[in-house]
Amino acid sequence: MRFLLLLFLLPAAALALDNEYVRVTRNAATCPQATMPGCGDRVIVALDDLEIFVGYAKRNLARGEIVVFESARAFPPPTGEYFEVVIKPDHPPVLSPPEIIAPEKNAMLYEGGHFFVFAEQLAPGDTRARHSHSQRVVIQLNKTRLQQWPDGEPEKFVDIPIEQPGFSPPVVHVVKNVGDAPLFGIVIEFKPQKK
Repeated sequence: MRFLLLLFLLPAAALALDNEYVRVTRNAATCPQATMPGCGDRVIVALDDLEIFVGYAKRNLARGEIVVFESARAFPPPTGEYFEVVIKPDHPPVLSPPEIIAPEKNAMLYEGGHFFVFAEQLAPGDTRARHSHSQRVVIQLNKTRLQQWPDGEPEKFVDIPIEQPGFSPPVVHVVKNVGDAPLFGIVIEFKPQKK
């Protein structure tokens, strides 16, 4: 009940994304205590300089850096601009593409049992070869434009907004950055579930 009350009291602007898999809030830690109902692992994504305590040690994060708190770990709410991404513990089965092809040119930041986090990077004019993604949360930190060739679909152009978390379906595609700025974002991707 306390958890539902906490969500009800959030300012409307704080809730950025909420579905069966994840809840993303801006500048609001909805799951700082360990084992709160509806709270699984949490990922804090810094949007600016940020102070956060990990255990008893204070850490300073820069834009685009992350900290992952597993569900049994408590943390005090950070000071600064951030997104909290909560993995819901009883989410539906993860949807994955028909084949798994790791994307090139990204930087792995964290790998856990059920999801991983990477910094998505692609320079202007650069192309990422055919690759795949399972369901994922995407938080872009630069505004740019992509040209995409999804398997079985016509090519498309996508304008990338900044700091607007999205939840993307599984896909196999080729991507080219046709914008003026580098693609730079944080992706929290679910691992394919074993059948």
